[in-house]
Amino acid sequence: MPKSSAPKIVLGITGSIAAVKAAELVRLMQKKGWDVWVVLTACATQYIGPLPLRVLTGHPVPCGTFVDAPPETFLHLDLADQAAAMVVAPCSAQTLARLAHGFADDMLTATALALEAPLLIAPAMNTRMWRHPAVQDNVERLCQRGARIILPASGELACGDSGPGRLADLPDILCAIDDALTAG
Repeated sequence: MPKSSAPKIVLGITGSIAAVKAAELVRLMQKKGWDVWVVLTACATQYIGPLPLRVLTGHPVPCGTFVDAPPETFLHLDLADQAAAMVVAPCSAQTLARLAHGFADDMLTATALALEAPLLIAPAMNTRMWRHPAVQDNVERLCQRGARIILPASGELACGDSGPGRLADLPDILCAIDDALTAG
């Protein structure tokens, strides 16, 4: 991967309707002067494909598991290498649980496990899911390990419910990344 003077930020995108905001998040991150690299879960590709993200970032966009990766590559290690931070936005309940329990069964979770930089997580899910004790336990577990949780916003959700669970506002996500970069 080419060296750049801009901070390398890995953006992980998971299977949530909020993934439709990913292209705008990439643009805003680039306006901050960050070199954005994207990794998608398989479920995320139901909401946004890798092509627009590859066009926006100028970088390959690995998706899903290791099945499609060339066998001689270590894409998850390459993504984590020299990253200034990784932000998972949106982070579904499924990926939140996988991160909390150390799973490395796809490119996104394996990248997070190989990361030696701050990990930021912006959950996005239905209010009832967000409030579930299992989800809250996973959030607590991740916080204990040093992950930074960008709390979801409250408001109307895609399903019509209202309450906490919306992806945090994009400026709030940018501010959290800035804070992580400043804190080192």
